[in-house]
Amino acid sequence: MISRRVAVPAALFLVAVLALPVLGDSQAARSAQTQVPPRTRTPLQTALRALNEGRYADVDALTSPLDAADPAVAALRARARIARGQYAEAEGMLRPVAERRPASDAALELGLLLQMLTRHDEARPLLERVAVGGGGDPASSAREARALRALGQAQDANALYRSAAAAAPGDPAINTGWGELFLQTHNNREALESFQDALDADAAYVPALIGAARALADDDPPQASAMAKRALQTNGSSADALVFLAAQAIDQSRFEEARRSIDRALGVNPASLEAHALSAALAYLQGDDAEYQAEVGRTLAIAPRYGEVYRLAADMAAHNYLFDDAVALARKGRDLDPENARILMDLGLHLLRTGDEPAARAALDRSWDLDPFSVVTFNLLAMMDTLETFDTIQDGDIVLRTSPSETAVLQQPALRLAHQALDTLSQRYAFTPRGPILIEMFPKHDDFAVRIAGLPGMIGALGACFGRVVTLDSPKARPGEFQWEGTLWHELTHVITLQMSGQRIPRWLTEGISEYEEKRARPEWGRGMEVEFAGLMARKGVIPLADLNAAFMDPKLITVAYYQATQLVDYLYTAFGDESMRSLIGSFATGVDTDTALKSVVKTDLAGLQRGFDGFLDQRFGAIRAALSGIDDKEIAQLPLGALEALAQKNPGSYKAQMALAGELETSGQAGDAIRAYERAAALVPMATGGSSPQARIAAIALAQHDDARAIEALTALVAVDFNNIGAARRLAGLLRDAGVTDPRRLRPVYERIAAVDPFDGEAHAMLGRMALAGGDADRATREFGAVVALDPVDRAAAYTDLAESFFAAGRPAEARKQTLAALEIAPTYARAQDLLLKLAALQGR
Repeated sequence: MISRRVAVPAALFLVAVLALPVLGDSQAARSAQTQVPPRTRTPLQTALRALNEGRYADVDALTSPLDAADPAVAALRARARIARGQYAEAEGMLRPVAERRPASDAALELGLLLQMLTRHDEARPLLERVAVGGGGDPASSAREARALRALGQAQDANALYRSAAAAAPGDPAINTGWGELFLQTHNNREALESFQDALDADAAYVPALIGAARALADDDPPQASAMAKRALQTNGSSADALVFLAAQAIDQSRFEEARRSIDRALGVNPASLEAHALSAALAYLQGDDAEYQAEVGRTLAIAPRYGEVYRLAADMAAHNYLFDDAVALARKGRDLDPENARILMDLGLHLLRTGDEPAARAALDRSWDLDPFSVVTFNLLAMMDTLETFDTIQDGDIVLRTSPSETAVLQQPALRLAHQALDTLSQRYAFTPRGPILIEMFPKHDDFAVRIAGLPGMIGALGACFGRVVTLDSPKARPGEFQWEGTLWHELTHVITLQMSGQRIPRWLTEGISEYEEKRARPEWGRGMEVEFAGLMARKGVIPLADLNAAFMDPKLITVAYYQATQLVDYLYTAFGDESMRSLIGSFATGVDTDTALKSVVKTDLAGLQRGFDGFLDQRFGAIRAALSGIDDKEIAQLPLGALEALAQKNPGSYKAQMALAGELETSGQAGDAIRAYERAAALVPMATGGSSPQARIAAIALAQHDDARAIEALTALVAVDFNNIGAARRLAGLLRDAGVTDPRRLRPVYERIAAVDPFDGEAHAMLGRMALAGGDADRATREFGAVVALDPVDRAAAYTDLAESFFAAGRPAEARKQTLAALEIAPTYARAQDLLLKLAALQGR
């Protein structure tokens, strides 16, 4: 790995993508003061400023009086030609100067131009000569570093950039070049630091703004787009910024907007390889094969070995769920440019997403041979090494992989649930998915994240589906935080909807259906966001349906987007029925857009859908929204107790008023009155969750007063709506146990919730096993006690005996005898096991 620092521990090789703050207006104003004042600029500096601002004709005019044989002048004039696609003219300017000065800016610019045009045999010797120029000053070091970067020698390039940046810390070009090196090696965090340094020196430096946009693109697309738009404010002719914005628009399914940006880019540079390649990708996604082939032809006419035209189409196809297409396209790129490590890396990632792991390994191994500094390739290979240690079982069309440390607990429950989900959903949607379906469960979240995208992070994600491949966090990856069964059901719903739609369903619809089916399967799997969403409605913060798909790309909106998509799908099912929903999903297989599909199937468009959906939301959330409205949070926080009592009395339907009063009463020690106020709040918003919710506060007060019965009542209400709150569930279980409660109707839901969130809780499984055995459900008892044994409990003899008794009750004496002998081997005098062994002997003697 390369870094801005001198040395990096090997353990830091897995680099998470972190979004650093980007210059704000005040920073920009301060940094602008460090720029060279116009009156003191040399003609060359003035021309550089014109180049940065996209005034290419001015570059020509400003440099015409200068010495054309000067390498810096020749390089600058050539860059103005290259920005307009005048490649042959630029080459003609550069070649004679590069021949005389083989280590100069002109030679570097010529080498990069030829490399871009895929004339690698001509580019390499030029770049190699620049790389050993040996000038020693910051500009020379940066020039050599850029050549080394082009040659794939990232480590040496990094050392030179570090030296150059230390000697000239205020040079935006040097810091931008360094940032671009980090981008190339997928080290976005360090890239942002370098771009930040460049922007500190010159807030309007366009290459740094575009670099920052690229570094932010994965983690914060809105911020990334804002950076690219800032670049266009300085240089309205920046083809790079326009192409970047077009790619962002494609990711958000804004195809018309993307086409306009591409056309603008080609208006500036008719020979832009990136613009033509992106145009080809857009045509491919829109199903316009003739235009796709034409754009590929135009691209390859400019650069015959430009495999990026296929790599970019593959990338865009993958972003739109077309993973098999992505593999085919990436293979075309590899065939055209077999020494392109990036294409091979992408091919490996796409193959992983289709489940072809042997072919993925081969592609990634070759990519690593070509580029041993790629963080993504290293991560993917390391993750595959981990996968090779997993246990694999195939049961029909399902292939399940689990970590050996989890197999005994998770393998059979996961298989049962996967079959149940696919059987249920196949029947509901009248569709049988193509298998085999590969499911991989990772006990380390970063391995899961790498399996998806090659980099750790993705903190908000729990699972992913690629059509025939499902990957998810196991419960150990996030102990006590989520219900893995709901996540698996969610992802297997994607298997149905993705395949039904030919992998072309819009994200809002497939995510909404998966969330909807989770809740339809088990209400406790639902995403509990009623209060937050009603609050958004009160603040008019609901996402317009026209922007819903794009909201999934916005880290600030994605959680709301999931919940809103669930509500929208609920409305669609309510308004149009199951058959229409099946037809709607299937309609996307023809390549139509959302409006066309809606008009064809349910006879409305997005605007009409918005009106009906608004009414649906008003009906569902109106009461909660009213309870959350009308009181200013800042104002209420300043009120004394007397004023709060008056406010709450005047506004009995205000949740905020009741909660504020309850909190003040609790603080002042008036526990009884506080509980009554919290009860009023709970009646208004019964689904409130978390430690500050009414029921949680009532439970806390009751426990402090040793009123266990009231605490049990409050915690029971809380656990009924706060589905992942394992702390509350465990507290409730303890109180019920201490109170001597034995009624399975009260105990079972609590222990089921604990086991669902933490399947490695042996006590929960043991309690569920005992209740199942007492209730005559011996099969379930064997499953629960089997989980206890697998968890290696402290009292192993008792655990083996529990399992033996459940086998005995299930009529499986051989298994019962095996477990009984295991118990007696640990504790030879264990009475319960001895008694069971006698029963088994008597049974055998009959």
